[in-house]
Order: sequence, then C-alpha cells, then structure tokens
Amino acid sequence: MKTLFWILAILAAAVALMLAAKHNAGYVLLVYSPYRIELSLNLFVTLLLAFFAAGYVAVRLAVHTLNLPAYVRAFRQERRRDKAREAMDDALLFFYEGRYAKAEKFANIALDSHEAPLANALLAAHAAHELKAYDRRDSYLVQAEEVGSDRPEPRLMTRAELLLDQRNFQQALQSLKELQTTSRKNLAALRLELKAQLQAKNWDQVLLLIAQLEKREAIDPIQAAQQKIGAHQENLKRKQQDLAGLRDYWQKIPSADKTNSKIALAAAQSFMVFRECQIALTILTDSLETQWDSDLVRLYGECLGKDTLKQIERAENWLKRHPQDAALLQTLGRLCAKQELWGKAQSYLDASLSIEANAGTHLELAHLLEKIGRAEEAGKHYRESMVLLQQRS
Repeated sequence: MKTLFWILAILAAAVALMLAAKHNAGYVLLVYSPYRIELSLNLFVTLLLAFFAAGYVAVRLAVHTLNLPAYVRAFRQERRRDKAREAMDDALLFFYEGRYAKAEKFANIALDSHEAPLANALLAAHAAHELKAYDRRDSYLVQAEEVGSDRPEPRLMTRAELLLDQRNFQQALQSLKELQTTSRKNLAALRLELKAQLQAKNWDQVLLLIAQLEKREAIDPIQAAQQKIGAHQENLKRKQQDLAGLRDYWQKIPSADKTNSKIALAAAQSFMVFRECQIALTILTDSLETQWDSDLVRLYGECLGKDTLKQIERAENWLKRHPQDAALLQTLGRLCAKQELWGKAQSYLDASLSIEANAGTHLELAHLLEKIGRAEEAGKHYRESMVLLQQRS
C-alpha cells in the first residue's frame, strides 16, 4: 500500500512539472564576457538536475571505491565466521553421534577461527576425554582458561565433570572448590560435588550435600534415601574404635533415620563391638517395632541383654505377627538354648528349618543336641551346615 502511494505521488509530481513547463515562458541568461548564453528555464532546470544526478553518482562511486578494502575485509570475516559456525555445528553433531575423533577435528577448526573460543575449547576437551586422550584434553582446558579468563565457571564445571568420570575425585573436588570462590554453587555443581564426595568416601560431606539438594528439591527422594543410609552405615562402622564418638554420632542421627533397618543394624553391630548390648537391644527393638527385618531379628538373638527371659517374651509376641519368619524362629531357639530351655529351643529350631534351610540354624541345633547328649543327631546337623556353607561359597 505504501509503495502504491509513492508511485502515485511521483506520477502526480511529474504531471504537475510537465504542465508547469508547458506554460512556462521564462529563460535564464548566463553572461561570461565575452560570452553570452541564453537558455529556457525548462532546459536549465533539466540540465541542473542531470548535473546533480551525475555528481551524486560520482560521489557514491568514489565512496564505494575508497571503502572497498573494508568491505572485502568484512566479507572475509563473515565467510570465516560462517565456516566456524558450520564447523562448530558439525563438531556438536559428531559428538552426539559418538564420533569423537571427528568432533575433536571440527572443534579445532572452529577454535582456530576464534569463533566462540571458550565453547569450542570445552567441546574439544569433551571429545578428547572420550577418546581417552587426557593430555590433549588438559591442553584444551588450558586454552579454555586463556580465552575464558573472565568466565571461569564453564571451564571449572567441565574439568570437574571429566575428572570425576576418570575417577580422579581429588582434583575434581579442587576444581569445585575453585568454583565456590568465583560464584555460588548451582544445582549442577552440587550434584557433581556429591558424586565426588561419594567417590572420596567423605560421608559427612555427603550427608550435608544431600540435605542441601533435598532442601532445593533437586534430588530423587529414593536416591537420597539410599545415599543417606549408606553414609550413616559407613560412619557408624568408622566409629567402632571410639565409643564416645559412636554415642555422639548416634544421638545426632535424625529420629526418622534411626529406625531404618539398615542404619539400625549398623548401629547395633557397632555398639556390640564395645559389648554395649543393652543399647544395641534398644536400637534393634525400636527398629523392629517400626519396620520388620529378618537381619535385625537374627542380630537380636546374638545380642544378650540383662534379662534374656524378657527378650524371649518380646520375641514370642513378635512371633504372633510373623509366625512364618525363619529368622525369628532361629532367634527364639538360640535365646531358649541360652536359658537352657532345651525342648523349646529344639522345637523353634526345627520349625525354622522346616521353613528355610539355613547353615546357622543347623549349627545352632547341632550345638544344642550335642549339649543334651545326642551326638549322632548333632553330627548330622553339622554335616548339613557344612553342605549349605559350601553351596553358598
């Protein structure tokens, strides 16, 4: 619509000029002694416009001629930039295709053109890492540090990630420590640090990082729970030479975690190392009342407190809820044998074996039968126990 308007305006102006020229009788007199030139006004205006147009074209040509080297340089730079972008695109596509040698080659081409040097250096480092060319990878990371000195975060994150993949967690942690001094850790950095701390077996730091990620809802709850359990188990094992430290650590564990069967098992085993069976029994009982676990029940039978009869009574109450639990029946047999309740002990152990053939149960029954003078039957159970142990190994 705008173009049509201008065309109509130009045509109207042309018509107006033609009409004005037709009725114009004026003239122009140019005198330069001894010459004298007389022109019609219409011709003069036409010549003046033609001269102006020729001058404008000449000036434009001169300007373009003078600017030609700059145009050529800009054209070449644009061509180089286009080629660098194409090389970077190819490098990315080859990398995601798993063709790491070609990815590194094209990333180098893009890097040589100085187009997005930091991104291309990091891409080349990733490709070299996948090729296990660690020297070249480190060289690219040095280049990334040189070209991206004002933005260290991408390089430090990339370095930490690649070193972790190489299981070099100490240097990875050093990179993450440098990252912390330059900026606040983002979620990706926290996840990387968690992975590094897990490899380094720094369990206190693992628990701290899981808490931070949980607060920001940035970790899968199941994964977080498993990692917390593992960290608590390892920390409890490490406290098996320091009773005061063990007690202090157990008190600091959240109540919800204390009743977890795996954490309770590790804690009870650690306290039993120091012969603190009463504490261990409390831990086992609290956990079993919350979450039933056969491994805890077996340990309950190995941990003798001050009142074995009370332990038997509690276990028999559990048996009402879990009548087919072989581990619970084995535990009751062991506890009754400790109290020299031979008949009850044998019946519980026989019932356990009827549900599950277990080397430990056969061994308990063999000991019991030996004590009451039934050596031949005891020998049979000893042999059964050995057979099951050999099958397991």
